[in-house]
Amino acid sequence: MRDLLQHLWTHYHYVIYIALMLIGLYAVLAKGNLVKKVIGLNLLQTAVFLFYLSIGHKTGGTVPVLWEGKPDAIPYENPLPHVLMLTAIVVGVSITAVALALIVRIKAAYGTVEEGEILALDEADGQGGS
Repeated sequence: MRDLLQHLWTHYHYVIYIALMLIGLYAVLAKGNLVKKVIGLNLLQTAVFLFYLSIGHKTGGTVPVLWEGKPDAIPYENPLPHVLMLTAIVVGVSITAVALALIVRIKAAYGTVEEGEILALDEADGQGGS
């Protein structure tokens, strides 16, 4: 047990990523409010962003730029995860904006943003028309 706690302490950032992912997943699956679901999706995205950025980090690494007089043996950080996450952040913001716009339209149409109430209104509408 002590070895496990020591291992978790040395890799605390993975524990943070997992906690963020679990909180986001809980919000998406367990909450009925559509805005809370979007917030949960954003938490999931943030956990993935942090995870990928930590993969690209190298202790003692420098920026991947050629400088005069800099030896070639110095390790550099991989810039690819950073570039990919910049793209993912733009996509995530776009998805969040579209989701919130849809929620505004749903609120205007149904008068609520609760998933259960929306489904109940849809079922009542479907049975009343038959």
